[in-house]
Amino acid sequence: MSLNVDPEILSVFGFWSGLLALKVMAMSLLTARQRFRKQVFANPEDTSLASKKAKVDFNDPDVERVRRAHLNDLENVVPWFIATSLWIGTGPSTWLAGLLIRGFVISRIIHTIVYAIVPLPQPARGLSFGVGLLITGYMAVSTILHYSS
Repeated sequence: MSLNVDPEILSVFGFWSGLLALKVMAMSLLTARQRFRKQVFANPEDTSLASKKAKVDFNDPDVERVRRAHLNDLENVVPWFIATSLWIGTGPSTWLAGLLIRGFVISRIIHTIVYAIVPLPQPARGLSFGVGLLITGYMAVSTILHYSS
């Protein structure tokens, strides 16, 4: 079996997955920003980096919201990277690959915005999550069907 990946699809995947990787990495910085803003940290030694009123707290709702958004990214982006890396070897159309790759990354960016930056009521977060989940599911099933034959 040989993999023949369209260079245009690989270019789209490379660009958009690079953006997605930066977005996931930025979640750590967003968590740190919330910790310093709220003066709540996960470890006693970290409080020395802040003011005298800094404390250890594992239940600050603002910090935990960002951490949950970051965890949600990790739970969804890692499977997408794996599924997409395999799926682009199945010979999808350039149009479909571009649409799904861009769609997933944009859905994750929207998810972060409506979950951790400017929380909006449902269904905003649910819809952005669902779009990404459907895209990853489609790619995974298509890959399984392609390689099982």
